[in-house]
Amino acid sequence: MAENGRVYKCLNPVGIQEGVELFPLAPRLDKVDGKEIYISICGEPDITIALEKHLKSEYPDVNWKVKKTYLSLPVPLSGEERKTCDALIQGVVW
Repeated sequence: MAENGRVYKCLNPVGIQEGVELFPLAPRLDKVDGKEIYISICGEPDITIALEKHLKSEYPDVNWKVKKTYLSLPVPLSGEERKTCDALIQGVVW
């Protein structure tokens, strides 16, 4: 309550957000051991360095391939890379 006895109310500027339905672009991998997974990162390397280290230590049996650029555009996979990889983690940081 304010000093003069008035009560002030305010609205949350975030509001109430409706839930959204998610549609996967590809089915999930049942197991990741032995798979070839690309990490494609663009932008500032702040969190991505720790993410890359964590993924490599948590999943040592995965064949990790990393593509990085510190520009604003991600590095696209070549046609051959798209054919041979099992999954892609795309990270954009700014």
